[in-house]
This record gives sequence, structure tokens and C-alpha cells, in this order.
Amino acid sequence: MPKMKTKKAATKRLKMSATGKIKRTQSGKAHLNGHKTAKRKRQLRGLVVAKDVFTKTAARMLQGN
Repeated sequence: MPKMKTKKAATKRLKMSATGKIKRTQSGKAHLNGHKTAKRKRQLRGLVVAKDVFTKTAARMLQGN
């Protein structure tokens, strides 16, 4: 059976933490930022832990690494 390939889109968007949780960036900061407050844009910075429902799917997408 051939090797399982990594989903390249997933590797660019997701990271696996040391404990096996999936970290992702938050949406809503790419455009239309003029009317958003500085506090709102600042809080969208950085990574957050993805929901448990998505973890199994994301881990399978990253499996080829």
C-alpha cells in the first residue's frame, strides 16, 4: 500500500501541539479591517486550540509528516 500523503493545505494552516491538540489561526483579520477596533484585531492575533470535533480529522490530514 502506498504511503499516505500529507494534505499540504492543512500543513500550512494547522499545527500540532506537544500534547496532540490542533492549533489554528483565527479568522476575521485578513481584510475589511478599517472599522474594526484595535482591541478586536489584537485579540485575533496568535493561535487558538481547535475544537475536539475537528481534531481527529485534522490529525489524519497531518499524518503524512
